[in-house]
Amino acid sequence: MDKFIIRFWGVRGSYPVPGQRTVRYGGNTSCIELQLGTQTIILDAGTGIINLGADLVRRTRAAGEKSISAVILFSHMHHDHTQGFPFFEPAYIGTNTLHIFGPKVFENDLQHTLAQAMLPPSFPISLDELASLKNMHNLTDTDVVLIGQNTSDIHIHNRYRDNVALSPEHIHIHTYHSYAHPKNGVHIYRVSWGGKSIVYATDTEGYIETDQRLISFAQDADVLIHDSQYLLEDYADPNKPKQGWGHSTPEMACAVAQASNVQRLILFHHDPNYDDETIEAMERNARDIFPETHAAYEGLELHI
Repeated sequence: MDKFIIRFWGVRGSYPVPGQRTVRYGGNTSCIELQLGTQTIILDAGTGIINLGADLVRRTRAAGEKSISAVILFSHMHHDHTQGFPFFEPAYIGTNTLHIFGPKVFENDLQHTLAQAMLPPSFPISLDELASLKNMHNLTDTDVVLIGQNTSDIHIHNRYRDNVALSPEHIHIHTYHSYAHPKNGVHIYRVSWGGKSIVYATDTEGYIETDQRLISFAQDADVLIHDSQYLLEDYADPNKPKQGWGHSTPEMACAVAQASNVQRLILFHHDPNYDDETIEAMERNARDIFPETHAAYEGLELHI
């Protein structure tokens, strides 16, 4: 199976917004599924992961299989990227294995931070009470994660000290930690397999002359998924400017896409205040700058 599929389950930022205003693009917060051959990689666990979890269980049963093995990559631990995890059905099934990666938050391990989000009175079930096997790993941008098609073939290497043979059979996950999001920054991921690659750059804000580190990191990727939360006029509103809030405009996303020579740009992390018509207009205007631009919506599926 050589499929490289990207599925969007949640595309909003900040908080969920179900309702008639958001039917076309969806109201769930950040969650993307990557199907790479037999492996499942999940980018963030906003409320979109709830529907993904139910679908993974359905697919597994339909295939006559007894367990799910998945990798979850957290970009950061803000609520809109974690709030769906306590309702992720596969986490409650004892035969399942979740390999969970993400950043430390200041001096706190990923496991500690995720556990804090589920402590009573916030939630009645603790992280330790979830029946699945959960392998938790802190990631830094010196790490390379290699994943084989065998579910147990997952290794973390130091890209400077280890002699890592980047074989085309393995999935490669590289990390770049951006400080363009308050208060502890955000992990940006590049996932590559079989000569194809996607870059996931949510919750990042543009710089003067564009983010040069991100341009280098995303160079020649097939798909760039980039934060584009704000309209330019809202970002620069003199009465309530959004500068420094850690989010981009479509213009910022297009600048990165152009400079990094990516094939496709996906606008992501839509502002909860924007209705379907606003996002459609943002997509249309962005295409005047970078023609291969698409606004993410729930149900969007890309094959690369």
